[in-house]
Amino acid sequence: MFSITTLRIDNPFILAPLAGYSDLAFRLLCREFGAGLCFSEMISCHGLYFQQKNTLEMLKTVAAERPVAMQLFGSEPEVMGKAAAILSELPIDLIDINMGCPARKVIKKGAGCALMKEPALAAEIIRSVVKGSNVPVTVKFRSGWDHKAITACDFAKMAEDNGAAAITVHARTWSDGFSGTADWRIISQVKQAVSIPVIGNGDVQSHGDGLRMLEETGCDGVMIGRGALGAPWIFSADAPEKPSLAFRLEALNRHLELIRLHQPDTPPSQIKNHAGRYFKGVVDGAEIRRQIFSQTSYAGLEEVISSFSRVLP
Repeated sequence: MFSITTLRIDNPFILAPLAGYSDLAFRLLCREFGAGLCFSEMISCHGLYFQQKNTLEMLKTVAAERPVAMQLFGSEPEVMGKAAAILSELPIDLIDINMGCPARKVIKKGAGCALMKEPALAAEIIRSVVKGSNVPVTVKFRSGWDHKAITACDFAKMAEDNGAAAITVHARTWSDGFSGTADWRIISQVKQAVSIPVIGNGDVQSHGDGLRMLEETGCDGVMIGRGALGAPWIFSADAPEKPSLAFRLEALNRHLELIRLHQPDTPPSQIKNHAGRYFKGVVDGAEIRRQIFSQTSYAGLEEVISSFSRVLP
């Protein structure tokens, strides 16, 4: 456990902001499996400032998921500050600034990881968000732009100097994207460079991986992204290392229940993207996924998943 200012995080395993995945239902599920903190999908500062419908729908939260962090992205300090002021009026606990997204559509707008090449602008954005916010502000970034510019330690110190209450380091560069191996040594170096909490991110595919990251790097928390998709039990030390099909189906059925309760308008395509991942690596997993992706409605999806449960031994 650790604290970000006065916010106590009881479990150092944290859900990452995942575009298209870390919506309310999935965050609640991960909290039920023990995640100490969950981050929203990244939210456009312009979408928030101009009150765009799609953006506002991403803000839905309930008391059961707290503590929760909402992540902002953008490249204009003034708009980011105003968006932070809007966000901090919600029942949330943290605002995170995305300075690590490698997506080209984000980079082209000067946001995400592009800000690692503009530390003065990044500093101005952090100050503006901190000024506009009533809750602690954190920053997520990468080890650098490419392997010729590993700037994570300097960037971390800049973030701390400008008011960040904690930082998350994805131990890959922008040029790596999500390929290759995350260099956890960068996380360790950043931890030694700053006095605020450091959350490590990258290549955590199991609970054991997370424990190893904590031990090897000395980081305060472990952020899990793709490793949690289809495996929300990754946050729990008590979950089986190799979950049975019955265990996976129980988790998926709870996920569907949370969608039905809190996000009944979720498009079937989005639900199928989640559902198909629960069967990665299981016997006949490809056939199960084929049946899932052949459905065109929520009712059909529920029926086919129920059929899997009925044939369990």
